[in-house]
Amino acid sequence: MEDIKIFLEQVLGRMGLTGDYVPVVRYAILVVLAFLLAWLAGKLCRMWLVPLMMKVTSKTDAKWDDVIFSERVLVSASRIIPAIVIWALLPLVFFEYPKVAEVVGRLTAIYFTVMTTRTIIVFIDSFKQLDHGARSSRQQYLYSICGVLKIVMIFVAAIVVISIVVDKDPSTLIAGLGAASAILMLAFQDTIKGLVAGIRLASNDMVHIGDWITVPSAGANGKVEEITITTVKVRNFDNTVVTVSPQALVDGSFQNWQGMLQNEGRKQVRQVYFDFRSLKIDDDGVANITKFRSHIEDWLKAQEQVVADKPILVRQAEASQTGCCVEIMFWLKAQNAIDFEHDTSNIMEYIFAKSADFGLRIYQQFPEQ
Repeated sequence: MEDIKIFLEQVLGRMGLTGDYVPVVRYAILVVLAFLLAWLAGKLCRMWLVPLMMKVTSKTDAKWDDVIFSERVLVSASRIIPAIVIWALLPLVFFEYPKVAEVVGRLTAIYFTVMTTRTIIVFIDSFKQLDHGARSSRQQYLYSICGVLKIVMIFVAAIVVISIVVDKDPSTLIAGLGAASAILMLAFQDTIKGLVAGIRLASNDMVHIGDWITVPSAGANGKVEEITITTVKVRNFDNTVVTVSPQALVDGSFQNWQGMLQNEGRKQVRQVYFDFRSLKIDDDGVANITKFRSHIEDWLKAQEQVVADKPILVRQAEASQTGCCVEIMFWLKAQNAIDFEHDTSNIMEYIFAKSADFGLRIYQQFPEQ
């Protein structure tokens, strides 16, 4: 460094600069060179090293390295390089000004801490790209843990930055937080409850991304778009978004329709009430309502929109004051709500209209005059 100092003084002297201004200008040039080298190191890392790493990972068959060592992670990591360069040049540049060296050193340490924390958070977030639609319980558990790790990293980084500013050992600050633990528990109670609820949701395999759930208490009826530590985001079928806490799902009740969607067919059960006075025995000794039930069963089995492999049943249910009840159970192939309702309506309209051919009269209560 002494050689550089002498060289700069000679250059400045040749430029005609003498006197007290020489140390100041020399110092300014060294500072500019140091920061220029730091910027250049980071720039070269982003321009050469990052593409090289991405090229290497793209040639492997594994998918995880493309995600973990993605461009976003590598670019974030390259921003740490300038701090390392400045830290290495501190003794050489600021050897005559220890106070300035201390201030710049603290600022560099803060920058290094912030950039390192940011890189770790980006690295943790990169695991989200490994999701392929619905998550398994293990993936969801890992996802919740990653959320907690991000909070812990931010908390630790804040402690380190404060310790750098006040020039104290971080362990001393952490030990002093014991008295404020109650306040911290109160501040992070939603996060802690959400983590516990998320673990319960994951361990019991209750809900995944892409599941169709219904939460009556929250007005949610749609597909799960996102699950975090503190929220479950549901997009309703009218495209409104409802946010439900995992704690509400665990403590309350919700309906997961995914099992129905994964199965072939959707069950439908309907009742039709007939006037007792329209029931009669035909000439062959069989009741008209018996023939009607047999006909409807055969007709349902022949319909394309009905799953033939699933149980189809037209049975005599318990009678009531509203008439003789016939219950119809069948499974429709349609999964979405609109087609399901249309197919159900078509079937029931046929049943209503066909009953007259068997001499049956659907019960209808008229208002009193």
